[in-house]
Amino acid sequence: MSRIEMLKQREQPTLTIRTHTKVQDLPQLIGESYGKLGAYLQEMGELMSDIPFVAYHNMDMQNLDVEIGFPVAMPLPGKGEIKPSFIPEGKIVFCMYLGSYAEVGPVYEEMAKWIIDKGLIPGETAYEYYYNDPEFPENQLLTKIIMTVK
Repeated sequence: MSRIEMLKQREQPTLTIRTHTKVQDLPQLIGESYGKLGAYLQEMGELMSDIPFVAYHNMDMQNLDVEIGFPVAMPLPGKGEIKPSFIPEGKIVFCMYLGSYAEVGPVYEEMAKWIIDKGLIPGETAYEYYYNDPEFPENQLLTKIIMTVK
C-alpha cells in the first residue's frame, strides 16, 4: 500500500518539449530533451527551479503524448522546439515511488482507485518527477507521481 496524499498546487512556469513517442523510445527521448533544455537554460543564464518532469497527456504506449520539461522560476521565452508552458494550478494527488520505472503500473492503479474512492474526478494529465537518473540501481530510483483531479 502506497502513501497517497492530496495537495493544492500553484501554477508553475516551465520550459518543455512536447512530442509523441513509443514507450520503448522514451528513455532516450527524455535524456536528449533534458540535454537540450539544460543547454538552453545555460545559454540564457537561468536555472531550473525544481526537479525535471515528464507530463503524460495520454497512456497510449505506442503513441505517448509527452511533455518533457524543467520547472523555472518565471515565464521564459522558448526557442525552436523548446516552448514556454506551465503546470496548472489545482488539486493534485501524489505519491512518492521508490523502484524500477518498469514496475510503476500498480502505483498508478492504486492512485486511480484512491481518487475514485474519495469521490474525485480524475484529470487528464499525469506527471512524473525524477529525483535521480537511470544510472542509479533500479530499486533506488525515486519518482514523485502526480495525477491531476477535479
